[in-house]
Amino acid sequence: MASTEAIIQFGILTLTLSLLFLMNYLRNHKTQSKTRTRNKIRQPEPNRHLNQASRHLNRARSTANKTHHAKNALLEADQALAITPRDPSVHILRARALYLMNHRTSAIKSIDTALSLPAAKFLPPEQRADVLVFRAEMKLRLNRKRRVESAMEDVEEAIRVSGEESDNSEALCLLGKCYEWKEMREEAMNVYRKVLEVEPDSVEARIGLKRLGP
Repeated sequence: MASTEAIIQFGILTLTLSLLFLMNYLRNHKTQSKTRTRNKIRQPEPNRHLNQASRHLNRARSTANKTHHAKNALLEADQALAITPRDPSVHILRARALYLMNHRTSAIKSIDTALSLPAAKFLPPEQRADVLVFRAEMKLRLNRKRRVESAMEDVEEAIRVSGEESDNSEALCLLGKCYEWKEMREEAMNVYRKVLEVEPDSVEARIGLKRLGP
């Protein structure tokens, strides 16, 4: 009789422990599922900072309070940089924020870093060309006389990278100005004429030809 009661009690204890284990397993499984779902929905931290930086840059370009939004963009870019220091897009965004804050030397250094990273070769051709033109413009604004040769190299590479089929009018006009500053009159005129062949309404190219004379 005592043996039977002991067996029953042992069975009850085993069943209770099994139920507790099952309930705990189901609760943990449910929690893990929710966590995985949240992680899937939640944007990765670097992307979140990059998106925030892009929003601040857009506001900086479209509002009077340019410096405030540029500083916020720089802060977000720096936070993304702390997580993914080898992402060229982060350095490019950082450079654009610095440029809006008139820190052109630092902006150029950020672009230099972006284009020297191994991942930079995977940038889409259009983006790489845009960054090269951006760096050339900054070089010319910082010190045209000393940096015109380097700026020309950037512009020529941008034109080569983007390809013949792309709209290179901005890069070509900048190249024309570089030729002007180097007193290469015929080369500058040829570039402006080339722009007008594909974009007859280009005001910049027409002004350039007029500036150079008949």
